[in-house]
Amino acid sequence: MSRWTPGIQAAAGDSPDNVISILDVIGEDWWTGEGVTANRIAGALRAIGDRDVVVNVNSPGGDMFDGVAIYNQLRMHPGRVTVNILGMAASAASVIAMAGDEIRIGRPSFLMIHNCWCLAAGNRHDFAALSEQMAPFDAAMADVYQERTGVDLKRITSLMDKESWIGGSVAVADGWADALLEDSAIKQGSDTQASAVRRIEAALRASGMPRSEAQRVLSEFKSGLSDSAGNGGLSDSAAKPVAAASLQNLLNAMKG
Repeated sequence: MSRWTPGIQAAAGDSPDNVISILDVIGEDWWTGEGVTANRIAGALRAIGDRDVVVNVNSPGGDMFDGVAIYNQLRMHPGRVTVNILGMAASAASVIAMAGDEIRIGRPSFLMIHNCWCLAAGNRHDFAALSEQMAPFDAAMADVYQERTGVDLKRITSLMDKESWIGGSVAVADGWADALLEDSAIKQGSDTQASAVRRIEAALRASGMPRSEAQRVLSEFKSGLSDSAGNGGLSDSAAKPVAAASLQNLLNAMKG
């Protein structure tokens, strides 16, 4: 999902041992083997015990059943559950967010809700049957949203049909979240630059450029950025966001 920015994290001071970070796809990623699984969350909750827990979320969603399992694990947790939506809580991640006794969202952050997706093959009869088979999954998600938010069920299903992005202020006003996060609670992670590099490389390769050539172009760009300006009088920590911004500008220019 192109809108997902994995570099958005909780500020370093907000990472005690009762914090769970969901900063990846939900379920195991088929391509990388990474992702946030129900098994991993179960282990984290066992380590936390009966204490209150903070769940920091920045996820594009993923596997619905892993998402539902994580939601139920958090709902059954004996301590208070606070969910912080740092970047996005999309699709299955939005279901997880509903497990919070308190849901806090960044002002520029988003919830995204939509109907269930799947990959399928078959003839027209298979697809007609599949449409009916998917309806209970949409109804289950809508039920979770309605129970937590109090929003009218017809309104929720309408929002899901359209695939809706609900920004921070609107989320609080409409009952999807309880409060806005303080700006100091969110920072850009140290991997922001690396994320921009990976996305630019992917765009170059999608245009037909061989991987080795794409990596050479990126290396020359980063070298030129460093040689032409140095750190511009900035410390290393201050220079990194500048470099990341330059890479992001390049990516935006490539997109047109």
